[in-house]
Parts: sequence; structure tokens; C-alpha cells
Amino acid sequence: MSAEKEKDKSKVHKLSLKGSSKYVADFFEYSINTILFQRGVYPAEDFTPVKKYGLTMLVSQDAQVKAYIKKIMTQLKEWMLGGKISKLVVVITNKDTGEHVERWQFDVQIVSKSSSKKSLRKGADSENAIPDAPAPAPDKTETELQAEIQSVFRQITASVTFLPELRGNCTFNVLVYADADSEVPMEWGDSDAKEIKNGEKVQLRSFSTNNHKVDTLVSYRLGE
Repeated sequence: MSAEKEKDKSKVHKLSLKGSSKYVADFFEYSINTILFQRGVYPAEDFTPVKKYGLTMLVSQDAQVKAYIKKIMTQLKEWMLGGKISKLVVVITNKDTGEHVERWQFDVQIVSKSSSKKSLRKGADSENAIPDAPAPAPDKTETELQAEIQSVFRQITASVTFLPELRGNCTFNVLVYADADSEVPMEWGDSDAKEIKNGEKVQLRSFSTNNHKVDTLVSYRLGE
């Protein structure tokens, strides 16, 4: 019995802040690619399958898309490690009308940091208000953590059953919500929130490491 308990302990996946930051950043990268594929923003033939999280993920091979995502991820990983990120948003926009038709929001909470800083950043907008940091999550096994990630991606994939079909040519933008004191690259600019006017919202599953908790919300415009 005791030998079995020791074996279970050895499977516990306790990530350092650096490891947890990379884990979350990688999740964002695959989430962006999954959304672009599942929502048909780019042709299916632009994507190639890779194995990740025990699933077959599809990653864009379009040169411009890859360069855009790489630029974002390079900066995002630095901000994640510094605890500067509170939210990442993927916005899908109709090219012809300029209307934002879908908005995927990933809220990030640092569970191992004092909540006082976050409390000061709450605003009047309830959606954008950042709640107090939750208590640190118990350590999880690699299997448990991977299962949570799989659940999120399966929900993103299954979202095609309730999200309206995207009409016309669409493009996407990624918004990164960082602390006001973050060093921002020259080529980055401020943006409005790109909210969906009169949109519906669906809360999806979350996952957490011992340092971060990520919640997922999709907003979309109902068809005519």
C-alpha cells in the first residue's frame, strides 16, 4: 500500500511559475489555432495536425498567420512570466462590414499572488473586472492537468454546434490585456475591447495549474 502511495505522489505535476507560465502560453497558442480552424476563418488545407495534450491539434501553416501568432507569443511569454497578463482575447471580424462577430476571451488569474493588486484593478465593467485571486490550487497529476486542458479544447471544438455560421470573409485579431506598467513593443498599439454588440455569451470550462487559473468565455452575434 505504501509503495503505491509513493508512486502516486511521483506523478504529481507541480509547475514552477516559469513552467506554469509556459504551459498557459502554449495553451493560448493552440487555442488561437484551434479557433481559426474550427470556425473556418482560414481554409482547412492551411492547417497541419500535431500531437499535443493527448489530442490531435491543428496548426496553421499560413506564413502570415504563423508570423503574427509568433510575434504575439514571444511577447506574451515574457509578460506571463512577469505576472503581467490578465486576459487574452481572440476577435473574429467580418472583413466586408468590419463588424466583430465572435469574441473568445481567456481570463487569467494568478492563484499564488496576493489579491490586493488585482482588487485595485477592478473597473465598473463587470466583464472586465478582475476578481480577487483564488486560493492556490492543490498540486495535480500530469493526467489530471491534461484532462482539464482536453475538456477545454473539446468544448471549443464542439462550439460549432451552437455558434452561428460565419458568413463572408473573416479575419482575426488578438488582444492582450497587460498591466499598465508593462513594457510594450513599439509595433504594438492600444485597442478598444472589440465587444460584440448585443451578443450572446457562453461560459466554457476552465483549467488551472498551481500558479494560474484560466477561464474561457465566447461571445457571439446572433444571426439575422
